[in-house]
Amino acid sequence: MRAHLTFLALAAATTSGAAQAPQERYVVMSSGQDVGHLLVTRSGTRVETEYRVDENGRGPKIRERWQLGPDGLPRELTLSGTTTYGSPAKESFRLRNGRAEWRTLNDQGAVAAGSAAAYLPIEGSPYPAAFYLPALLATPDRTLPTLPAGSVRAERVRDVRVGGVTETVWALWGLGLSPDFVLADSTGRWKGTISSGYVVVPEELAGESEALGRLAAGLESELLAGLTKRLSHRWDRPVQLRNVRVLDPGSGALSEPTTVVTFGGRITAVAPDLPPPDSGMVIDGEGGTLVPGLFDMHVHYGAWDGPLHLAAGVTTVRDMGNTDVVLDGIVRGIESGRLMGPRVRRAGFIEGRSPFSAEGSFIADSLPAALDAVRRYATHGYQLVKLYNSLPPDWVAPIATEAHRLGLTVAGHVPAFSSSPRAVRDGYDEITHINQLVLSFLIDTDKEDTRTPFRFTALGLRTATLKLDDPRFQALVAEMLKRGVAHDPTLATFQSLLLARPGVTTVVDSAWLDHLPGPEQRRRRVALLDIKPREDSVYLASSQRLREVLKYLFDRGIRLVPGTDDISGVMLHSELEEWQRAGIPPRDVLRMATLGTAQLLGLDHELGSIARGKRADLVLVPGDPTRDVAVLRQARLVMKDGVVYYPEELHQAIGMRPFAKRVAARAVSMSP
Repeated sequence: MRAHLTFLALAAATTSGAAQAPQERYVVMSSGQDVGHLLVTRSGTRVETEYRVDENGRGPKIRERWQLGPDGLPRELTLSGTTTYGSPAKESFRLRNGRAEWRTLNDQGAVAAGSAAAYLPIEGSPYPAAFYLPALLATPDRTLPTLPAGSVRAERVRDVRVGGVTETVWALWGLGLSPDFVLADSTGRWKGTISSGYVVVPEELAGESEALGRLAAGLESELLAGLTKRLSHRWDRPVQLRNVRVLDPGSGALSEPTTVVTFGGRITAVAPDLPPPDSGMVIDGEGGTLVPGLFDMHVHYGAWDGPLHLAAGVTTVRDMGNTDVVLDGIVRGIESGRLMGPRVRRAGFIEGRSPFSAEGSFIADSLPAALDAVRRYATHGYQLVKLYNSLPPDWVAPIATEAHRLGLTVAGHVPAFSSSPRAVRDGYDEITHINQLVLSFLIDTDKEDTRTPFRFTALGLRTATLKLDDPRFQALVAEMLKRGVAHDPTLATFQSLLLARPGVTTVVDSAWLDHLPGPEQRRRRVALLDIKPREDSVYLASSQRLREVLKYLFDRGIRLVPGTDDISGVMLHSELEEWQRAGIPPRDVLRMATLGTAQLLGLDHELGSIARGKRADLVLVPGDPTRDVAVLRQARLVMKDGVVYYPEELHQAIGMRPFAKRVAARAVSMSP
């Protein structure tokens, strides 16, 4: 679940047409499936759009009316509709006499502005890029101011053939944490947008969408490969990290100041009072704490997530469903060292056929087809099968039996009209998302449909009534404990959902949001659900009850694994902070995010702790994380398989304000 769709991730546009021109139609495609449309009607300098996406039971529904100036850039906007999760969207903008004014349900303001600037709606359609792209490409440095703040920069990537016509691919920087790829003709006229997840093109090019998605994945890798070459510090000599305290995640204890040595991707020594090497690199940890590399067990990996994960100290992730061809290329790039990123464990996604099916995944039309998918995932080296909302409940037990026979584990959502107790009995090894765990005790599972945003609104409106001493809930927890069933709560993501209010920075986002580019900040300060004023206190109470549920699970001994399903890196820290906020001691939070997860995955012989012979996955932070896990945000150095990355450099490269300064490394060489 990507809680916040980026402004250009679903973009498409055109600037053609004259007064009374016919309606222009664009399709939103995901893995070859039509999931939405963008309709555009132009009449002189007036432009009206209708933008609609329906995927996995959710998507924005937006109408806009634009008034353009003589230069083709917007002077006025009126916008209305609903956002991805159904909350209302309303926005207006006006640029007149050198003054730009805007008002939304989330913010309002005014700034002095010249006419050569582009207003970016928070909740709008992708179409504004059609207005600013020609102006952007006409500037000497291909940079254009954006309103309310910031700028967008275009970088020419290459020419491509699309539908028999040559178009130019441009990378746009400054709108988010990764570049957005757009298509334009020789005049700068927008012809579509491409990404590895979504493609938006004119209807007649719908058949090109999968090829364009693969092209975008390749372009992402090309740009990231250049960044990787520049910011990966590889030394073919020992590296000494001196004056550090080492966390033992098993006991939660910190060592006295000591030295850790790595070479060839492995830890070769952990001992105090080691002399400097005859030849090598020496890094003074300045009394900081060395933590094993962190795990994020719920991602949907994209190439540009790599810098975000590594900057946060995340060196191993579990991908919970992706486009195979895209992920294959990314994983090969990481394993070869061409792309920076954590090591990736893979889950094979199986969904059932329904009007609410999650596109971009394998959709089974029959139980034999689902079982064939399990076998294919096993032979291709996947470790897990993830089941989803529309899967018929009666298929779960035979799927789980086949997966276990082949050595795979089973996790996922609870299928609609089933229940979490039944999913556990039928063979789940892990329940994914805290809402999937608790909704069975809050809804009528025979009648109420969790394939829609109801699974989010019901969580907010009903969780406050959940009683932890409910015998049914206690029986579920006892059965999970008996069977060794784990739980990936993604609690911070659900807190973002329940606590989001217009113009408000949630407690989950407060430590990092102002480090992001301006457009990303505006997109996070929005209401995601349509919460009525009378419901506000109920949602707040449900938010707190979710923390109590997590603490209850921890106290009963349920194995918890940290996952995000949201913005990479920064939200892993938010997840761990939520666990601490729920009352779980910081030492235990750190153990579960390192050694505990390594043990669950069967990787603890190589990962999860700092000892001679293990992989050199290390995170250097200031202070004592056993007192407050928030210091993990201030990582000064991250090492993955012995390669050093400085979070300060990574954040700056992707347009983020860093959280901490890097530590210095110096070369030591003893001449004969």
